[in-house]
Amino acid sequence: MRYGFWLPVFGGWLRNIDNEQMPATWEYVSGLCQQAESLGYDLTLIAELNLNDIKGVEADSLDAWTTTAALAAVTKKLELMIAVRPTFHNPALLAKQAACLDRISGGRLTLNVVSSWWRDEAVKYGIPFDEHDERYARTEEWLDVLLSCWKQQHTSHSGRFYNIDDNILSPKPMPQRTYSGIEKLGAPSSPAASSQAKVGLQGFSGLPTLYAGGESETAKNLIASKCDAYLMHGDDPKTIAAKVDDMKARRAKHPHLAPLIFGVTGYCIVRDSEAEANREVDRITAQPDPSQSPAGYANFQQWVTGSQLEKKLSIRDYSVSNRGLHSGMIGTPEQVKQRLADFEGAGCSLVLMQSSPQHIEMERISAQVMQRS
Repeated sequence: MRYGFWLPVFGGWLRNIDNEQMPATWEYVSGLCQQAESLGYDLTLIAELNLNDIKGVEADSLDAWTTTAALAAVTKKLELMIAVRPTFHNPALLAKQAACLDRISGGRLTLNVVSSWWRDEAVKYGIPFDEHDERYARTEEWLDVLLSCWKQQHTSHSGRFYNIDDNILSPKPMPQRTYSGIEKLGAPSSPAASSQAKVGLQGFSGLPTLYAGGESETAKNLIASKCDAYLMHGDDPKTIAAKVDDMKARRAKHPHLAPLIFGVTGYCIVRDSEAEANREVDRITAQPDPSQSPAGYANFQQWVTGSQLEKKLSIRDYSVSNRGLHSGMIGTPEQVKQRLADFEGAGCSLVLMQSSPQHIEMERISAQVMQRS
């Protein structure tokens, strides 16, 4: 299992707790990433939103791309998985930007491709907002342009969304991935071995790995045909295992592609006793009064209505972002270890954790839970 964490670009993950002692500042996140490397974490996910959907739209939030560029210069081993939304980026320009950032990091950049969901944010930044299936149609074409620009010179493309004429992109991304824990995925250990890797797995053939998540039929079919890894929001291991099996079957329709990588996200609470862990859950999920319009509640509602989710979410789910409590990574060190082992048994090789306050909880998780080979 590889261990990752969400970078707290929004100042935390809890909508009912105002101050989580993790400010949305460069000083905090840079220190956190350097701490994470020393603790044995493999990866950080840097979300891309121009407004703060956790603490409310008026609250501070860090820009994903400038933050990642700065992190590339002050870290050495972390995989930097940056979220990218095709609606907000021309694919040829993004290919250039990402290739340069990958060079700065020494081959540690990967992309989490997100097909957007927040209409209000797009409108406030002057970006057209497509409806659900149109967003995925755009993403499919966007990925074609991106990969073509990375793989060859003189890319030309004429499509519904993008027109590119004789693109030149130099330098290309680094020839291989170099981040922490890559060997756990069975990646080739050298450029020569990489050239023999099965076609289609970008991270093994040298290009930045393409992650994506989604629960609609449109999303799952696109990911199975175009991406390298499938990321899942919080769910129990049995549900995750069924999703893994489903995505493996969809991937099998593309036999020229290598197997998908699977990752699961979740909010993690580790305490000395189960009762103590449950008291922390009660604290962070104390129900708000919806009539008072909590700062992040309207954004939560837009996420629910703007996505095609496989399960109905409750007001309790509102308290912690990304359905984090559903993963059940809560309890004693032994209980959380077993939960992670169950996710690994379900087919996951990556866990992306949230915790609060992160600099304290990540140290506890590292010392008491993470298994090091």
